[in-house]
Amino acid sequence: MIKENNQSKDYKKVRMNGALSNLKILDFSTLLPGPYASLVLADMGAQVIKISSSSRPDIVADYPPFVDGTDLSANQAWLGRNKKNLFLNLKNPKAIDIVKELIMEYDIILEQFRPGVMDKLGLGYEKLKKINPNLIYCSLTGYGQTGPLSQNAGHDINYLARSGNMAHAGKADIGPVLTNMQIADVCAGSMNSVVGILAAVNYRNMTGEGQYIDISMYDGLIPFNAMDGAGFLVSGEEPKREKQRLNGGCIYDFYQTKDGEYLSVGCLEPQFWREFCILIDREEYIEGSVCPEEIDNVKEDIRNVIKNKTKDEWMEIFSGRDVCVEPVLSLKEALIEDEHVKKREMVVDVKSSQNEDINIKQMGNPIKLSKCPYNYEKSGYPLGYHTKEIITSMGYSSEEFEEMNKEGVF
Repeated sequence: MIKENNQSKDYKKVRMNGALSNLKILDFSTLLPGPYASLVLADMGAQVIKISSSSRPDIVADYPPFVDGTDLSANQAWLGRNKKNLFLNLKNPKAIDIVKELIMEYDIILEQFRPGVMDKLGLGYEKLKKINPNLIYCSLTGYGQTGPLSQNAGHDINYLARSGNMAHAGKADIGPVLTNMQIADVCAGSMNSVVGILAAVNYRNMTGEGQYIDISMYDGLIPFNAMDGAGFLVSGEEPKREKQRLNGGCIYDFYQTKDGEYLSVGCLEPQFWREFCILIDREEYIEGSVCPEEIDNVKEDIRNVIKNKTKDEWMEIFSGRDVCVEPVLSLKEALIEDEHVKKREMVVDVKSSQNEDINIKQMGNPIKLSKCPYNYEKSGYPLGYHTKEIITSMGYSSEEFEEMNKEGVF
């Protein structure tokens, strides 16, 4: 029998605990962008302490509905997954001292205040790196740490508007339209924070040095202008709504079916377009391509064709054929019924942190690692839940904790 060596035991431990189990993060963020970034990292094993205010509501963590049998909102149960929660009153000097102690172990900070706020609190990067030079410090803001907009308040809609994306999105007759998706928050803010933190960790592994990371949701949306943005910078020609290849200016679009549902038609390449034309009995359009000269007439005809059948009838026709056509699904169809989502484990059952008899359906992590699958251990806890546990684990006695509690440290 081959004896198991220490190295193989270490590998097994890492696989069990997660690819990022050596990372310890203090998360000072609120709302959606920062908490989702730390959720992605926590799902991969990072040890995250979410620091919150006991007196200042978090409108995302408090947003209904609430999970039956608990006092957790669905958002907090999801975004707080695999994290611990600590209440600190950052206006209290003793709370600042606690943070300074924690960063000797939790040496990655994610914060989401406006530029300058953490400096005023005595928790800015320049001050904290003197205590721990290995500190990685990620600031996630709307417009970044520099520039004339840096102090502006904003939300997803504002970043989308200023970034140029909405000037060529929407409909020509009504202008830009809301999507009910937090594109700037999640795609630009959360994921760029994750990339920035992991890049800084890799740099620290190579050099031993920490560093400061400046993530702007607005900056992150500039590349979302993508091909038309690249083209504009060369030609100077502004893209127009419903005039570009991907915003309704060709056949690439949504089409209503007989039963009031919709199909997405994305058959840009010649082979997909040809198959699509054959299946809708319009072979005469093949030669004109997905961007024909008489686009308005062709598109109107295709709209009428699609309206002749229901969504399910069309999907039966397109099933198994290379046409890049998919139905517009409801959340029930996409998150509960869709077999692909099930296979990809993008909706998972997670035990409630407050009642192990309750399983909560949650959206899973989209990053698949073959060596260390996720351990969705428990749903999020209420904000501040681990305050006493964390403080006493730092060496403070229960009596000292109670005294600090009376002094408003938490």
